Amino acid sequence: MSAPVAPASPGVVEIHNLWSIFRVAGREIVVHENLNLHIERGELVSLVGGSGSGKTVMLRTILGLETPARGKVSVLGRPASQLSDVGAASRVGMLFQHGALFSAFSVLDNIAFPLRELKQLPDELIRDAALVKLQMVGLDAVHAHKMPSDLSGGMIKRVALARALIMDPPLLLLDEPTAGLDPDSADAFCALIRSLHRELDLTVVMVTHDLDTLYEL
Repeated sequence: MSAPVAPASPGVVEIHNLWSIFRVAGREIVVHENLNLHIERGELVSLVGGSGSGKTVMLRTILGLETPARGKVSVLGRPASQLSDVGAASRVGMLFQHGALFSAFSVLDNIAFPLRELKQLPDELIRDAALVKLQMVGLDAVHAHKMPSDLSGGMIKRVALARALIMDPPLLLLDEPTAGLDPDSADAFCALIRSLHRELDLTVVMVTHDLDTLYEL
């Protein structure tokens, strides 16, 4: 008698029979049709497509910001719709396309923002954690008190990445991570993501239209 087949382990991201449908000017636009996706822990997955192909809708669905017309989406073993819960939100890091830094906050305060909002910790501990993440993305502490307007495009991406990692999430989502960067800065940022993916045992999901970024990662 053959041994029973062990059930597949649940993925970090599980999407089953997903339909994303929007109504525009009285007609239905189908963005995703019966889509299935299984992402294991430690994988680095790229979702590639041109403008309007549904990449950002997919990210928003994984984050629980879009409700699918049909199908199921689970993240880290929980329905994506529950990611608004504080405990669940701290398990997913998000790097927005243009960084989305707060212009009135310093670099340090931008990185520390999720900790201050979601955790009750002493200011000194929050500051130290933010400095660790700043150095983790390749920036010296001398940049901690600069404002976003003082930073280059590549530095803004790195600060935004440090903020995405401040809660030590097992899952990192990247929306067009190299958009707006020159080729050298884009290559350096891809190398940083590869390094952090290995060192932190991250699961990374990236959406991009840039094939160069895809090949680099």
